[in-house]
Amino acid sequence: MEIKITLPGNKKVRAEWDGFSIETDQPVKDGGEGTAPSPYDYFMASIGTCAGFYVLSFCQKRDIPTKNITLMQKLEYGKKPDGKEFLEKIVIEIAVPPDFPVKYHDAIIKVAEQCAVKKTIMNPPIFEIKTIVK
Repeated sequence: MEIKITLPGNKKVRAEWDGFSIETDQPVKDGGEGTAPSPYDYFMASIGTCAGFYVLSFCQKRDIPTKNITLMQKLEYGKKPDGKEFLEKIVIEIAVPPDFPVKYHDAIIKVAEQCAVKKTIMNPPIFEIKTIVK
């Protein structure tokens, strides 16, 4: 898979692949125009949306209505000895309606834990960044 990254101006960066395009920007406080989420925001959202996909698939296979199921992702920060903050924990709460089958409460957690984004973070790839002349 190849993703082409372009720099359209100011603090904006665009990713393009397979006919899709993701626009990113930085908040106004960081010199951007605030017209799109930042790359880090997309990264964080990819964790919750990935878990949501697995929950959705689980429910669809069992004909469980998903209209009233939501996931809430919360980021918890800690402080290093030097006072700098770091992301310490990501919590995902799956809110199900009262008629959601109790027998699936534990199973839906296990399914959400299968998220491919989470698995990639837990077993990170090797990064290689290089300059080429074109």
